[in-house]
Amino acid sequence: MADGYHHGNLRQALIDAGIRIINENGEDNLSLRKVAAECDVSHAAPYAHFKDKEELLEAMKKSVTDRFTDELERAVREGRDTEESIILMGKAYISFFSRNPDYFTFLFGKQNISAHLQMDKMHEEDYPPFLLLRRLYRTYLKENGIKQTEEEQEIGIIKTWALVHGMASIACMKGVQTSMDWNDPDMRLLIPETRFISD
Repeated sequence: MADGYHHGNLRQALIDAGIRIINENGEDNLSLRKVAAECDVSHAAPYAHFKDKEELLEAMKKSVTDRFTDELERAVREGRDTEESIILMGKAYISFFSRNPDYFTFLFGKQNISAHLQMDKMHEEDYPPFLLLRRLYRTYLKENGIKQTEEEQEIGIIKTWALVHGMASIACMKGVQTSMDWNDPDMRLLIPETRFISD
């Protein structure tokens, strides 16, 4: 069957089709044959990119995670200081998922995200965006001479993540009407611009 894809973007199209199928019908209904049909290519076409369903599923997880992490890291690098980097990270988080709502459902509704919120030790297997937030949060405390117990740090991380994640969730809701432009880099978040963490 003829198709308009080159090898590079067919692979991504197959990944995105797989995400839609899982979101709509569950992981048990994912197959290479179904993603091929979704992309209107031959049943054999996906095998040029993935040997089986499990390899496709891993590629789906990695693709979304890599794209999400890259966008957050780019935003963080633009910050003039750690506080601004955290705010920019939050804006990038919301913008990414507002543009890719299927990714939000896939990551947080269909996959297991590992994130140890306790601050007593590092867990390298934690989700990379969470590790980035954790590092920035602790750097912010250190730079500003803010003393917090491990429990207070844990509460701070939860509040910070919950605020941004909640706004991203709202941005992904199809039935929600708002005048907010979730992709506007100057968008006013519900994060105080003058001080990121309350005393």
